[in-house]
Amino acid sequence: MTRVLLITADDLLLDELVRLAAAAGAVPDVARDVTAALRGWPGAPLVLLGADLAAEVARASPARRDGVYVVSWGDPPETLFRAALAAGAEAVAELPSATTWLAGRLTDAGDDRPARGLTVGVLAGSGGAGATTFACALAQVAARRGPTVVVDADPLGAGIERVLGLEWCEGVRWGELGRTAGRLSARSLKEALPRAGELAVVAWAPGEQRLLEVGTAREVLSAARRGHDTVVLDLPRAADPVTDDLVNRCDRVLVLVSGSVTGVAAAARLVGRLPDPARLRLVVRGAGPSSEAVARAIGVPVLAVMADQRGLAEAIDLGLGPVRSGRGPLGRAAADVLARLQVAA
Repeated sequence: MTRVLLITADDLLLDELVRLAAAAGAVPDVARDVTAALRGWPGAPLVLLGADLAAEVARASPARRDGVYVVSWGDPPETLFRAALAAGAEAVAELPSATTWLAGRLTDAGDDRPARGLTVGVLAGSGGAGATTFACALAQVAARRGPTVVVDADPLGAGIERVLGLEWCEGVRWGELGRTAGRLSARSLKEALPRAGELAVVAWAPGEQRLLEVGTAREVLSAARRGHDTVVLDLPRAADPVTDDLVNRCDRVLVLVSGSVTGVAAAARLVGRLPDPARLRLVVRGAGPSSEAVARAIGVPVLAVMADQRGLAEAIDLGLGPVRSGRGPLGRAAADVLARLQVAA
């Protein structure tokens, strides 16, 4: 568990900070004087400095570091801001109004990966284009290199758990995540999700109501990005507030295009309603018009072209996922797409 340094001799303030730390899953190290504060100062991932000792700590000139916040009860006097600046604090948190904000900082202190993971959305340009299959293929390939999560944001889809063969794995699903309150820890999410090795899924439980709220989807995606190297979202084609919000949070959105005249026409209509064409790239599946012709017709660059894969339905039915071998069309296309996205990131 993460240890955080609490510096205060104010019993009322200390009780509140200990309560918040416990709720965030952090273990408090308490320093009631400047000597103890300086001893724990360098190694703590987060330091909460009480207003009662802020000036004394500032006069001791501790080494500058990130993750220091001064905490006070009620309106802080102007002198406290000067002491916070001298101590190298990032902000002054006023309780009780800043309780939620402070709880978020404590939760983030336990995250192993503060950096944001690459986030890729996958959309079907037309029905049957294979977006869910390709999203799962991307996740399988990415998981060979580091922690990866694929998020099923399509309430009407077949289900990524079924495609990946993970429907029997234990872990929390959307319904339980929707009932959580407050900021979601990246570590907590990562440890709670169904997974096989480095590949985790955010999916739906059988029989649960498939309805996402913007706040829940946004919080889950934020925690997923902080806790994984790669996040893949299987997005629905329907326009709704949740989908629009998730699309706007992706680093890149891949549109799966069926290599036919009707498939290209449908993809062009879909792209026309998306807000940021510069974020889009096409993945063309199957034989048909050239990639140059598809790009011209839709107005979006083609990132990859792949042939149909034989034995795909059999691999999924056996619970092996869409990528049985890196030499198949799906495996090669997924690896090529990820390599190009990593270079562009």
